[in-house]
Amino acid sequence: MPAGASPARGDIALHVRDLHRRFRAGGTEVRAVDGVSIEIPAGRLTVVKGRSGSGKTTLLNILGLLDRPDAGALAYGQVDVLRMSDPDRDRFRRHEIGFVYQTIALVAAMSAAENVDFQMRVAGMKAAERSRRVSECLALVGLEKRMSHFPAEMSGGEQQRVAIARAIAHSPRVIYADEPTAELDTMTGVHIVAIFKRLIEEEGITVVMTTHDPAMMELADNVVEMDGGRVVEHVDDPL
Repeated sequence: MPAGASPARGDIALHVRDLHRRFRAGGTEVRAVDGVSIEIPAGRLTVVKGRSGSGKTTLLNILGLLDRPDAGALAYGQVDVLRMSDPDRDRFRRHEIGFVYQTIALVAAMSAAENVDFQMRVAGMKAAERSRRVSECLALVGLEKRMSHFPAEMSGGEQQRVAIARAIAHSPRVIYADEPTAELDTMTGVHIVAIFKRLIEEEGITVVMTTHDPAMMELADNVVEMDGGRVVEHVDDPL
């Protein structure tokens, strides 16, 4: 979806059907994702909550094409991504998906602008477009005056905002954020989620975020609760 093109209400970004992912741990089979079927609405903030070990991160990794399920179906709109070849799926991930992590993985030797530019280089974008998007994305997260600063010169909240700018730079259709506010204080965390909400409105992006924090859940449009690898509750418009 082009930047700024807002999805119509009721559009579905992801169709998830009967996903399974199992691991072996110490001779025991762990059902990390156990028959998950959900629909993720487009252009909204979906929060996936649950205790540690509930399957949240494994589910996000599957949805973000960082891991493959043992069984099930996953479609972005009408695109069945699990039927793609490995190179095509990797290409889809580079162009259509952005990631924000709990641990802020900026390159220490790069400025804010260079960190944002790096993601677009990976996506194969041209230099002129990259230059425009660097300025645009850092302005969207309120850091247009910090473009030349390095991570060590910024607060944790500012670094996470750079990470968000980097994640949206190549105009993905979906951003996955795994506990993006866990290492931040509540006020800064609320500000980060407010940025996600602004990006949804202005860029037409769909955001799927995991969190333990009730304050963050209150800002969600859609809440999915997991336990034991299963979806135990799915609430649309929770407030």
